[in-house]
Amino acid sequence: MTAHEDSVLLDLVRGSLDHCVKCTICETHCPYSNVTPLFPGPKYVGPQAERFRSGEEVSPDASVDLCSSCGICTQVCPQGVHIAEINTRAKARLAESEGIPLRNQLIARPDVLGMLGTPVAPLANRTLSNRPLRALAHRILGIHRDAALPRFAGRTFRSWAKRHTPPAQATKEVVLFHGCGTNYYEPELGEKVVAILEHNGFRVTIPKQGCCGLPLQSNGIFPAARSYARRLARRLAPHARRGVPIVGPPTSCTLMLKREAREIIGLDEDPDVRVVSEHTYDICEFLLELHERGELRTDFQPVEETVAYHAPCQQQGHNIGKPALDLFALVPGLRTVELQARCCGIAGTYGLKVERRQISLDVGADLFSQIRDAEPTVVACDAETCRWHIEQETGVTNLHPIDVLHRAYGLDRR
Repeated sequence: MTAHEDSVLLDLVRGSLDHCVKCTICETHCPYSNVTPLFPGPKYVGPQAERFRSGEEVSPDASVDLCSSCGICTQVCPQGVHIAEINTRAKARLAESEGIPLRNQLIARPDVLGMLGTPVAPLANRTLSNRPLRALAHRILGIHRDAALPRFAGRTFRSWAKRHTPPAQATKEVVLFHGCGTNYYEPELGEKVVAILEHNGFRVTIPKQGCCGLPLQSNGIFPAARSYARRLARRLAPHARRGVPIVGPPTSCTLMLKREAREIIGLDEDPDVRVVSEHTYDICEFLLELHERGELRTDFQPVEETVAYHAPCQQQGHNIGKPALDLFALVPGLRTVELQARCCGIAGTYGLKVERRQISLDVGADLFSQIRDAEPTVVACDAETCRWHIEQETGVTNLHPIDVLHRAYGLDRR
């Protein structure tokens, strides 16, 4: 962290600090402090403890590391205090002083894991499902033996995109930011996004890209997170400067591009990061805006199913409402149950860690109970790690909202 970057971060988080009136609304809404006494809550480790941090001093209370960075505290704060940003920055300072475990270095680089695992997907998937090997990783690396891990697809979305021929009649352009999860684990999701955008008259440009740096940021590895975010922004910025919208299905990663790279890891003054931020949309947000302008095709076919919808924390952080629900309302026959739980507990890589596993399950217990009570056909959720976690803990198939819309358009039968 350079002195200038640290100063930018300090200005961003400290600028809101004195607005805290200790109303404890953030404490009430925090899913994590409500299930474990080990985490005293976002106000205590955030605005309150921040007043004791100065210069290069780290957090006076290591319990800040139990914060999941879900961002709910910032969302509910009536005074506009950047609580989650303060806490995430404090976690990074703590990580710098105590060192970053090998486990955190590994799970924070999904692009590296994807590149290594994809060529040997059958072997990698067998290894990840092998109970003795998972038990070994549990003991040695600290990755919980029962945590939900994705399966390598054995191919990448980018390999499909290179072979794909866009429709000649497209009159509009959009840039697709696919993220690591789509590229290595769910390439069919990227294909469905492209199909829906093309169905609505867009030519989809897919530039070279990599990880956004969010997992690194969440694990307190700020220097590498900045490097990743800058590199990605450089690749997307030329399109944004032409006024082309950038859309993506990974709602946590699009939030990183929109806001978190600027507000948390201190890249607000980077011109590439700024222009990309100003042109980035969550895919459901983008489709709903098309509908509001009368530009979305609504030739949906009936889907006779019950879909329970969970808006993950990062999707809520976009402050765009829940556009997936508005889009589902356009589909004939589709019955939607809006789940009311704020968090599933996985928080990206948080719930993978041995020492965080029970906290993660306790946070998600209310959501899992709501899903069982609703008895849906499927659960829809915008974040991939949340989908994998929820499906494992409930046994109910989890899909991205795009999967539902793709079927409603009848594109799966073409």
